[in-house]
Amino acid sequence: MTVSDGKPMRLWGGRFEGGPADALTRLSVSVHFDWRLVPYDLAASRAHARVLHRAGLLDDDELERMIGALDDLERACKAGEFRPTVEDEDVHTALERGLLERLGSQLGGKLRAGRSRNDQIATDLRLYLRDHARTIVSRLVELETALMTQAAAHAETAAPGMTHLQHAQPVSFGHQLLAHVHAFARDIDRIIDWDKRAAVSPLGSGALAGSSLPLDPVAVAAELGFSAAAPNSMDAVAERDFAAEFLFDAAMIGVHLSRLGEEIVLWASQEFRWIEMSDAYSTGSSIMPQKKNPDVAELARGKTGRLVGNLMALLTTLKGLPLTYNRDLQEDKEPVFDSVDTLLLVLPAMAGLVDTMRVNTARLEASAPDGFALATDLAELLVRRGVPFRDAHEAVGHLVVYCQSFDKDMGELTDDELSKINEYLTPDVRDVLNVPGALAARKAHGGTAPDRVRDQLTALRESVDAQAAWAAGS
Repeated sequence: MTVSDGKPMRLWGGRFEGGPADALTRLSVSVHFDWRLVPYDLAASRAHARVLHRAGLLDDDELERMIGALDDLERACKAGEFRPTVEDEDVHTALERGLLERLGSQLGGKLRAGRSRNDQIATDLRLYLRDHARTIVSRLVELETALMTQAAAHAETAAPGMTHLQHAQPVSFGHQLLAHVHAFARDIDRIIDWDKRAAVSPLGSGALAGSSLPLDPVAVAAELGFSAAAPNSMDAVAERDFAAEFLFDAAMIGVHLSRLGEEIVLWASQEFRWIEMSDAYSTGSSIMPQKKNPDVAELARGKTGRLVGNLMALLTTLKGLPLTYNRDLQEDKEPVFDSVDTLLLVLPAMAGLVDTMRVNTARLEASAPDGFALATDLAELLVRRGVPFRDAHEAVGHLVVYCQSFDKDMGELTDDELSKINEYLTPDVRDVLNVPGALAARKAHGGTAPDRVRDQLTALRESVDAQAAWAAGS
């Protein structure tokens, strides 16, 4: 749409005699990426129209016509009947054009009273993120559920627990899977906590100083689902803490996805052979017919770079900005949108991969004691008998060296060999040299004993149900 002199409509053109240079127009345009904010901008516009009505700036008929036009514009946007043009600078400009097409400038032009693109975009982005945060939590819950289902099936499956990627102590494979659930549960807790701080409405702050019109930011906040209106108009339009904090949460989710992805890559390798991936979540090679590649896990690992990079991009943009609004803040949206898109792409694929993978139980249990993984259990047995841990550690260390020298397992040594290595190593020490006993013995809170794994599952199911309820808006 153009104004009466034939020039393209802009929200800021009144002070200028000429139009912007083509280079400036290309640099300034954001409608190609901020168009996804349409439903949130229109929701805020409806709330603003009602506030204008309560302030006496729209009569009953004008309000009804305004709301009707905004509803019709939203319908047209959803149907693809109304789209931005190359002359629309941003989503706000495009939607005002659509409103004026429906109402004319006499009525349509009234909606802009008492608000600015500065408080509009800050409000729209909060609404968008609060909405999509719940969707992300729903997808995280699906991944948690897939991990817990596998963990329940393998609470008693022994696996090699590792430090430094070296065999350390036997653990329940279910225990290891639940370690990832706890990480994702913390991610969800952070998002829920973030939402409390993001639930503050900037609308009514205007460009930076509020408005002299008799508006009601608190009522607008309530209508839009915010818990409060911003207490400082300058901070409201200038801060993007909510976006940066969301990007941190997204980056942490990415880090946890990457760690799980790395383990799955290892588990699926020929060297480990702990799992077999479903064909539906694997790919092959264009040249090697035998290959079955863990692309889902690798892409989850790789896309973490985007999530971390988006956080760094926004923090760098925000650093050193003076109050209040600066055009640099146009750069806040693309990192946010990309992180949302990335998580909603990766999370369902990872949930499907985990849910459908087959665990090679025999392989896990056969390798659980490898690498003298029961050495710590033996040392702790000596401690329970009154041997100082320093001496117990040294005695078992000598035992391991002896076994390595003669290519024997600890349980294969004769009574004479044990006594020659150290006086503390009596024949009955063999009683602890079995994996099921080692697992069962670690029954303290948080331990890897199968009973404790089942306790974790019970607590986690309750927690995950609460997370799912939050995501559903309950």
